[in-house]
Amino acid sequence: MVSEVFKVGAERQHLILRRALADRVVKIKDLAAELGVHEMTIRRDLDQLAEQGLLERVHGGARLLEKASEEIAHQLRATKNTEAKEGIARAALNLIEDGDVVALDASTTAFALAQILHTRKVTAIVSGLDAANVLAQNGVPFLMVGGNFHAPARSFVGAFFMDTIARLHPDKVFFSAKAFSFATGFTDPHLPEVGAKQALIRSGSTVVAMLDASKFERRALATIATLDQVNILITDRAPPADIRAALDAADVKLVTQEEQ
Repeated sequence: MVSEVFKVGAERQHLILRRALADRVVKIKDLAAELGVHEMTIRRDLDQLAEQGLLERVHGGARLLEKASEEIAHQLRATKNTEAKEGIARAALNLIEDGDVVALDASTTAFALAQILHTRKVTAIVSGLDAANVLAQNGVPFLMVGGNFHAPARSFVGAFFMDTIARLHPDKVFFSAKAFSFATGFTDPHLPEVGAKQALIRSGSTVVAMLDASKFERRALATIATLDQVNILITDRAPPADIRAALDAADVKLVTQEEQ
């Protein structure tokens, strides 16, 4: 009998979507073997994903809907390392005081912070649709900085965004990145997001980077910021010794979830 102990529910469907993003077409037989479940279970998963408009059922499997690929990529990012992101968000909240004006980038970690920001009496500046929605629902006053819509991050970027943010001066800026290394700094693969994050960082009095430990000693396409542009780094676990030494040398305060 096939065991279904390890891949259940939403987690299994996330794995199916990741496979669909990579291969475009997925087969029931292959997925069942890879995930260790019955083919009937995979059929039910594919039917549910098709009902959500993410996949299209075909004979023997399913095909990724082109119009849904960016939405899927965003959903998968939002569900990755959620415990670490929530812990980092709680640590970030401890740095925020009533009366602050705080700016959040469009990262999923900043979204985790936006979800609990209503516990402080603050005004927020945001560029991401998801953060704006949750702030509106929770009654947090905020300014939405517009521009060109960047679908993969559900955010606004471009010249209009950068011109507007340059006129604003938040007390604290919170941002995340795809990766960090001493050699390349904080990096991200999406060039439109890189420009928006750079402008956001330049606007703030105190700049706070939020990265889970899986991003250390890695690099992506383009540099967002170097250590000398950041005041505080929040992470879920203590970084490797060489990164800790670099933080000390740059006078960047390290805050870990473990210390909270």
